[in-house]
Amino acid sequence: MEDTCIVDLFLARDEGGIREAADKYGNRLRQLGFHLLPDRLTVEECENDAYLAAWDSIPPHQPRDYLFPFLARLMRHKVLDQCRARRRRNEIARLTALTRELEECIPGPDPTQELVDGMALGAALNSFLRALPEEPRNIFLRRYWFFDPVGDIARRYGLTQSKVKTTLFRTRQGLRDHLTKEGFTV
Repeated sequence: MEDTCIVDLFLARDEGGIREAADKYGNRLRQLGFHLLPDRLTVEECENDAYLAAWDSIPPHQPRDYLFPFLARLMRHKVLDQCRARRRRNEIARLTALTRELEECIPGPDPTQELVDGMALGAALNSFLRALPEEPRNIFLRRYWFFDPVGDIARRYGLTQSKVKTTLFRTRQGLRDHLTKEGFTV
């Protein structure tokens, strides 16, 4: 079926337009999705979302002469949205792992003195960081403040990953000792 006829079906709010577009361009749209997403079901979901977006945007758009580029653009946006969502989930998982590493040396909150302890903990943490030499402090901050991966930190400072991991381990040990001396239960 010609693109103009498919667009006419969309304009007439005939669901056959979606079927015709899928028959004509479905394989090409899925190929676009597979360039960024390895999961067949996710790619098919993006394809269906692209058809829904086309349904919602025809009218006012009437892509009679450029239906495939129009659908491809919608598909690309859906795939990129899916990639962003996956990256956010990975960052949350990574943040959880980083938090677990720090849980070993930072005490949990006490509901009765949470505010006072939080301020004291912040002051103790700041004094510990100020006392550190520049390189371990920067490595610690890059990892636990900026959430940089160990490999990125190693490249940034021209170190091996092993050196970065060792520095982080020793800095966490030092933090634990410092907090214990300051009266915190670790």
